Amino acid sequence: MTGHDLAERIDRIESQLAIQQLPIRYALAVDARDLDGWLDLFVEDVDCGRYGRGHAALRAVIEPQLRTFYRSIHQICGHEVNLLGPEKAQGIVYCRAEHEVGDQWVVMAIAYFDDYARRDGHWYFVRRQEKHWYSIDILERPGSPYHRWPDTGATAQLPRAFPTWLPFWNDSSESDVAAISSDPVKESP
Repeated sequence: MTGHDLAERIDRIESQLAIQQLPIRYALAVDARDLDGWLDLFVEDVDCGRYGRGHAALRAVIEPQLRTFYRSIHQICGHEVNLLGPEKAQGIVYCRAEHEVGDQWVVMAIAYFDDYARRDGHWYFVRRQEKHWYSIDILERPGSPYHRWPDTGATAQLPRAFPTWLPFWNDSSESDVAAISSDPVKESP
């Protein structure tokens, strides 16, 4: 092994460790309502779609959302990181979140589909795409409809958003699937 190979291996290890800290720091910042700390996790020119680019646009998107619930607890349950090169990576982060919304405690099972970039030696989020298995009051069991966040028409995207989900069930009969689930899998994602 050459010194160059060793340096590359160490860089990959350090990169993975730094990237794995991003979702944890994200969860802590949301739960502590540390907006500045939360914004610092994203690239300066973050694309917020129709809201614009940059941290000011991102703050304008997230701050009103954070005011829709009082307390929250985001528990990071797992994180897959795929390094795409020395400056780019992607990952999927599992999270169980609880939110106090009025007299309800809403529990959510979430997967974040992330893009990361290294800039000036530091790793940041470029984009986070949040998808849900379910959201329910803590006193309920998940079931159809799987998304019951108060006052929204949102739907659960998972597990159908995984490209392997529908092909796995494609050869199963609807009656076989119905025997084990209340969720019809033949529908498109």
